[in-house]
Parts: sequence; structure tokens; C-alpha cells
Amino acid sequence: MALSGSSDLLLQQKDGESSTRQPSFLLRALRIATVVSLYWFISITMVFLNKYLLGSPSLRLDAPLFVTFYQCFVTVLICKVLSLLASCCPPSCLDFPSIRMDLKVSRSILPLSVVFIGMITFNNLCLKYVGVAFYNVGRSLTTVFNVLLSYLLLKQTTSLYAFLACGIIIGGFWLGIDQEGAEGTLSWAGIVFGILASLCVSLNAIYTKKVLPAVDGSIWRLTFYNNINACILFLPFIFLSGEFQTLYHFDKLGSIYFWGMMTLSGLFGFAIGYVTGLQIKFTSPLTHNVSGTAKACAQTVLAVCYYEETKSFLWWTSNMMVLGGSFAYTWVKGLEMKKVQEEPVPKTNEKNETGV
Repeated sequence: MALSGSSDLLLQQKDGESSTRQPSFLLRALRIATVVSLYWFISITMVFLNKYLLGSPSLRLDAPLFVTFYQCFVTVLICKVLSLLASCCPPSCLDFPSIRMDLKVSRSILPLSVVFIGMITFNNLCLKYVGVAFYNVGRSLTTVFNVLLSYLLLKQTTSLYAFLACGIIIGGFWLGIDQEGAEGTLSWAGIVFGILASLCVSLNAIYTKKVLPAVDGSIWRLTFYNNINACILFLPFIFLSGEFQTLYHFDKLGSIYFWGMMTLSGLFGFAIGYVTGLQIKFTSPLTHNVSGTAKACAQTVLAVCYYEETKSFLWWTSNMMVLGGSFAYTWVKGLEMKKVQEEPVPKTNEKNETGV
């Protein structure tokens, strides 16, 4: 299922074998370019597709919880289908874990599922109320919450340079709010949902590490249980919010095009997790974060062009502050990790000069 990685043979070849080296390097570069491009395409397309389903004037569907529920339902179906196919195919063709419903495992995943529901729901609600161009700024506090929760829950301290990077992000966030207000496009509901989504993204990362042992460390099993729990938990919220009645009166409920777009959004929701893993596998976590920052910049420019919006210099400055702060934080954390890895391990078993 995944693109197969190739080992780096360049260090093992002689200097004179340039003709043999070149194809290996080009193949590796091509694979990296393909994976990064795929990540950009799926991520950006998914945002625009969700914006259409959540806030398109032509669709006029006010049912964000149902849209999110259906995306989780599609993910559950994909996981089950891939599991069945994997049982019939050799691992070389399709490598996917066996998946079956286990209530005990499902209950152990439940705390993460609650956070997961908050993450995807607030994320979609933020996108419903703010434009795609401002979406990156509205959801920019994830890094800040990562630092805050790492200290409060994990007792991990953060360096001064990382704090400065977070300060730049917060400054860009507030400047963006100010400029959205000046242009008359500010939605406080969208801002609040964006902050809550950022908080849930940070909590989701922490809880994921805690519950992974319950599914034997399998991300795909975790995806299955997380989404099936979400589907069950969403139903009472959809009922209480009155979205079942909204769907009953929705004039495009029988439209093949509508259900096609809904299913496509579910497919992209499943695919983004897969290509994220691919990008990290073929590059590195640091490169993945840099790629995500660059993708957010491209997404903002594309949204402004697509919706034919005119933005002020300070509005663009707020975006650049958020992107620059995110990049700086990623770079600082990368340098800190590299420094820790290069530190020599103390030899505790070494004898002292007297031989004791």
C-alpha cells in the first residue's frame, strides 16, 4: 500500500561510479517530491472541499456535525475494507492490520475519542465561520498549546527561543483578528472554535501516545476504533442540535453529486493521515513541519486568488508572522533534538583512576 523506500547506497559506492549513483539519487528525490506534492494536494483540497460542504451558498446545508459524522463513517468503512482485502492478499501487495471490533479496546480508547470528536468538530466549525484564507491564522495556536500542555501535563520545559517563536505566533494571531475586524469579515464564533480546535489538536497528540499500547501500537487500529467511537458519540449530538430535521428538509438529500462530495471528503480525511505518515517516513518530522508551514502559505495565497479577495498589508503581515513563528519554532525544536542526540552518553561503569 505504501510507496516502498530505498536504502541509501551512495556511501557504499566508489567515486568513479557516478553513472550508478545518479539513478539512485534521482529516484529518491522523485519519491520525496511525489510524496510532498501528494500531501499538499490532499491537504489543500480537503480544506476547500470541507469549506464547500460546511458553508457553500449554493449548497445551503447547515449540518456541520452530520458532515463530520459521515467523514468518520467513511473512514471506518475504508479501514474495514482494507482489513478484509489484506487478509486475502500477500503482505507485499497490501500491508494492513487485521481489524475486529473489541468492546474492551473501544472503551480504553474512549478518552481519546472524546478529544478527537472535539478536534474534528471544532476544526470544521472554525472552517464554517471563517474564510479559507484566514483559516491558517484562526487555527494557529496549536503550537502555543503544545508548549503549555507539555509543561502542565508532561512537566517538559521549553527554551527561550521556542517561547519567542510562540510570541510571534500569538502576535500574528491577534493582528489577524484586528485586520479581519477592520475588513468587516471577523467571526468571533470562528475564532473561538479555532482556539478550541487548536487545544484539542494538542490534547489529541498527548492522549494518542497514552492509548497506543491498547491497540498494539497500530495507528490503523487506533484510527478504526477512534472513528467508530466518534460515529456512536456523534448521534445524540446530531439529534439534540436538530440536524436530523435540517437533513429532512434539505433539498439535495437525494442528489448523487452531494453524496459523492460527502464521500470524497471522507476519503480525503482518511488519506491525509496516510500521506502525513508517508511524508514523515520519506523525509523527517522536521521536514514534515516545514512542509506543512509552506503548504499553509500556499493555501492562503490560493484561497485569496480563488475567492477574489483583497487583503491589506497588515493582514498579510499577520499571516507571515504566524507562518514565520511556526517555522522558527519547528527549526528551534529540530536543533534542540539534534543537540540532545549528539550529546555523549555518560559511561557509568567506567573505573576511576585508582581502579575502584
